[in-house]
Amino acid sequence: MFERFTQGARDVVSGAVGYADRGGEPRITEEHLLMALLDARGTKASTALASLGVTRWRERLTGALDDARRRGGLSQADTEALAGLGIDLDEVVGRIEEEHGPGALAERRAQVRAVRRPLTPGAKETLRIALRTAAAHRDRHLGDEHLLLALVERGGVAADALAACGVSYEAVERVLHGGEPGDGLLSAV
Repeated sequence: MFERFTQGARDVVSGAVGYADRGGEPRITEEHLLMALLDARGTKASTALASLGVTRWRERLTGALDDARRRGGLSQADTEALAGLGIDLDEVVGRIEEEHGPGALAERRAQVRAVRRPLTPGAKETLRIALRTAAAHRDRHLGDEHLLLALVERGGVAADALAACGVSYEAVERVLHGGEPGDGLLSAV
């Protein structure tokens, strides 16, 4: 599969591995993919993110990802579902942190460097969606723009963080491809 990745997409995956390493996490998550996308420069995804104003919201995005990690990786949809059952997640997290310390729900990992880090099911699904997106646009290679589209399409914590900055699938698609595939504002990038 990785032979179809552009250099930009490979850099995102490598960057995600770096984020997992620095966090002492044994698996690569979609949040790691998002952080690596934010680091990209001179690619279609980085240009789309800049055009949507995301680069000025980097701190907000990282804060949203940290908050989700603090909540045990639960997305906004998960939080709302629990609220519908009468469970206040902030209260639960607060009580757990009182008893066990700050960040108690965040997965704690030994600082072990793995030679090969597996992907979480969410990160695997993101790659599957990215491949499907590339095929739908009749692109021969999978670029970082397909990874960005997959992250916002899939939902979950990374999509929630992007949505908090006003980034939706439709907005990314519009910036990348305009009204029709090939019509995009970024076709020359």
